[in-house]
Amino acid sequence: MYLEIITPERKVFNGNVDSATFPGSDGSFQVLNNHAPMISSLAKGNLSYATGKDVTTMVVEGGVVEVLNNSITVLAEKVIEE
Repeated sequence: MYLEIITPERKVFNGNVDSATFPGSDGSFQVLNNHAPMISSLAKGNLSYATGKDVTTMVVEGGVVEVLNNSITVLAEKVIEE
């Protein structure tokens, strides 16, 4: 899957990932390959993505995520990278 994480200031990440986990407004959720199309609002919390055995985690302070055709776009208000 292709993941792109964008804030108003910069592009934080873009690349292929195996999975991604998001802090949805109604609870945390994970996206895997061939996930159904969806749009969700994000709450403040941990966003993580995995590429092989490597997992990267960062904190987002709200935003929106769209999943469509194995492409994930995150429009985050702010990202704090750990």
